[in-house]
Amino acid sequence: MARTFRSLAVYNFRIWSIGAIVSNIGTWMQRTAQDWLVLTQLTEQNATALGIVMALQFGPMLLLLPLSGVAADHMDRRKLLIGTQLAFAASSLGLGLLTITGHVQLWHVYFFALVSGCVAAIDAPARQTFASDLVDESHLSNAVALNSLSFNAARMIGPAVSGLLIPLVGNGWVFLLNVLAFALMIGSLCSLRTAELHVRERPPRARGQMAEGFRYVWGRPDLKAIMLMLFLVGTFGLNFPIYISTMAVTVFSADAAHYGLLTSLMAVGSVTGALLSARRAHPTPLLILRACTLFGGCFLVAAMMTNFWAFGLLLFVLGISAQTFTTSTNSMVQLSTEPLMRGRVMAILLATTLGGTPVGAPIVGWVADLFGPRWAMAIGAASGLCAALVWFRHLRAAKKAAAA
Repeated sequence: MARTFRSLAVYNFRIWSIGAIVSNIGTWMQRTAQDWLVLTQLTEQNATALGIVMALQFGPMLLLLPLSGVAADHMDRRKLLIGTQLAFAASSLGLGLLTITGHVQLWHVYFFALVSGCVAAIDAPARQTFASDLVDESHLSNAVALNSLSFNAARMIGPAVSGLLIPLVGNGWVFLLNVLAFALMIGSLCSLRTAELHVRERPPRARGQMAEGFRYVWGRPDLKAIMLMLFLVGTFGLNFPIYISTMAVTVFSADAAHYGLLTSLMAVGSVTGALLSARRAHPTPLLILRACTLFGGCFLVAAMMTNFWAFGLLLFVLGISAQTFTTSTNSMVQLSTEPLMRGRVMAILLATTLGGTPVGAPIVGWVADLFGPRWAMAIGAASGLCAALVWFRHLRAAKKAAAA
C-alpha cells in the first residue's frame, strides 16, 4: 500500500491532491447535473443536444492547441492553474444563477460549455505536466497514476452525490457547490511551497515551437501509434455521458439516482484501474494492448445487456480497462518525452484524445437517437478494437525492426 501512495510523502503533491480531489468531485457533480438538465428539463431526452454540449466542451482543446501547449512549457504552471480555476468558478456561478432563477435555456448551457471548454484547453496540458513540478522523475509515473486516481475517485463520488442532491435542491445548487470546490483548489495552489517545486529549464521562446512539437511526435513511431489509438478511443469510445445516460433513460427507464449510480459504478472500476496503475513501476506495451482489447470487448457485451445490474457490472470492468489504457499511455508518453518538449507533446496528446469529441459526440448522439443507444455503444466497441489493432501492428513492426 505504501508503494501505491508513495508520492503523497511529498508535501507539495499531498497539498495539490487534497485540492484536486475536492475540485474533481465538484466537476463531476456539475457534469452529472448538466447532463440531467439537458436530457430531462431542456429537451425531451435528446441525445444529440447532449452530444453538442460535449462537442462544445472538448472542441476548443483542438482549436487552442498552439496556445495551450506553448503556455504549459513556458508559463509558471502554478499561476496559470490559479487563473484557470478562477475562470471555471465564474462559469459555474453563471450557469448556477441562471438555473436557480429559472431563466436557463439550452443555449445558455451551450454557451457555458464552450466557455468551460476554452478554459479547459489551457488548463489540461498545464495540469497534466504540473505533476513533474511537484515530484522528481522517480515519482513521476506514480504521481500521474495518483492524479488519475483522484479524477476517477471523484467520478465515483461526484455523480452519486449529484444524483442525491438533484431531487432535493435542484441542478442550480449543484452548480454553485462546484464554485466552492474550485475555491478550495485555488487555496491548495496558493499553499504550495514554491521553493520546493521542481521547476525545469524553460525552452527559449521562438517562433514555430508548436510545429517543433509536431515534428518531434512525427519522428517517433511509438508516439504516432499512441496518438492514433487515443484519437480513435477519444473520438468514439470515451463519450460515456451519452452512452450511460441514454442507456439509463431509454433502455432501463432509470431516474437521476440510478443514472448517478451507473456513472459511479464505472468510476469504481476506473479507481480500481488507477490503483493498479499506481502500483506498477512503469507501463508495458503488452499491458496497453490488453487494456485496449478488453475495452472494446466490454463495450460490445454491455451493448447487449438487458439487466440493469449486469450492465452496471460491465461498466465497472469497462472503467478498469479505460483507466488502465489512458493512464498507461499518459505515463509512457511523459516518461519517454524530453522534459523541454513535455508540455507541447502532452497538449498534442490531450488534443488528440479530446479534440475528436466535437466529431464523435454528435455522431454517437445521432446514432443513439435514430437507431437506439445499443447501436451507439457498438461504435465505442469498434473504437477500442481498432485501437488494439493499431498497437498490435506497431509492436509487430518494432519487433521486426529490432530483429533486422
